[in-house]
Amino acid sequence: MVTGVVLVNVERSMIESVVKGLMAIDGVAEVYSVAGEYDLVALIRVRDNAKLAEIIATDMTHLSGIIHTKTLVTLNAYAKIDLEKVFAI
Repeated sequence: MVTGVVLVNVERSMIESVVKGLMAIDGVAEVYSVAGEYDLVALIRVRDNAKLAEIIATDMTHLSGIIHTKTLVTLNAYAKIDLEKVFAI
């Protein structure tokens, strides 16, 4: 499993529609509204890097209201639960 953490800047008036659009994308597991430099954090959990790239480079670019993104690709995951079992694809 590959997890991408995408930090998203959004036009203020478009936050709700961007959240709905992100949640409609297969592979976007969670979206958080946050305070600070970014407006949203999207957690993407997919089988491989190719699917992650497709979501970021294709699916997300079709959403109106996104101004800027910064993507972090995880190297390791540490959790108190078995993430592979919980997010089995």
